[in-house]
Amino acid sequence: MSQQSGQSGQSGRSGQSGQSSQPGQSGQEFDGLVAIVTGGASGIGAAIAARLGDAGASVAVLDLQPEAADAAHFAVQANVADDASVRSAVAAVAEKFGRIDIVINNAGIGAIGTIADNDDDEWARVFSINVTGIARVTRAALPWLLASPSASVVNTSSIAATAGLPARALYTASKGAVLSLTRAMAADHLREGIRVNCVNPGTADTPWVGRLLSQAPDPEAERAALNARQPHGRLVEAGEVADAVAYLASPRSGSTTGASIAVDGGMQNLRLRPE
Repeated sequence: MSQQSGQSGQSGRSGQSGQSSQPGQSGQEFDGLVAIVTGGASGIGAAIAARLGDAGASVAVLDLQPEAADAAHFAVQANVADDASVRSAVAAVAEKFGRIDIVINNAGIGAIGTIADNDDDEWARVFSINVTGIARVTRAALPWLLASPSASVVNTSSIAATAGLPARALYTASKGAVLSLTRAMAADHLREGIRVNCVNPGTADTPWVGRLLSQAPDPEAERAALNARQPHGRLVEAGEVADAVAYLASPRSGSTTGASIAVDGGMQNLRLRPE
């Protein structure tokens, strides 16, 4: 199973391995840039990888099941809960492309229940993947990001970070930590030319959500309830999240850091009257 949720700096620094340090020379915003996407073999991660690739990036997918990734991408097996695995995978990307400019920390897992429903081992497991995994991947890529003229990190948080959802205590805690970690990372690395932002998707129409729906007593009624929970009346599309990630990762958003973008149909901020 893929680990995935639903996971322009200062100019004038030279890229690695003799590659161009001026992105977008042939008209695409990610031309010449190398992006890592964790959990990029399915769902939101696969949509992000495709979006960045279509805009000119060389994309490396880090996933538990790299064979499931699009053949257009460089896929490496990686477990974000294991530091040695992460360092090996990031090193393989750097060896392949000679640089790393963008890190999309999308890998993550879900968790259901109140605080009474998950034991300490499960809390540790979810945090290790959803939160510490971001630190592991970004830490391993940091030397390359520091050398990039367009370094950017984008983390996948969730609507759960900003809204209390029933029976999601552990998941909510982990995604709230992602939101706070994003801001701390942005503060730490701004003067090093690395921007750090995150996206907060609402419930997205992904294979993971599809599996949850299939286990419900009445899958159609459950889907209808999830649709209605979001003010625009439907599940979020993976491609919509990918577009927000692409904006945050792009060299053209050089004044955006420490920010979060809600892609949730208005769930975070809108309070509509019933029809």
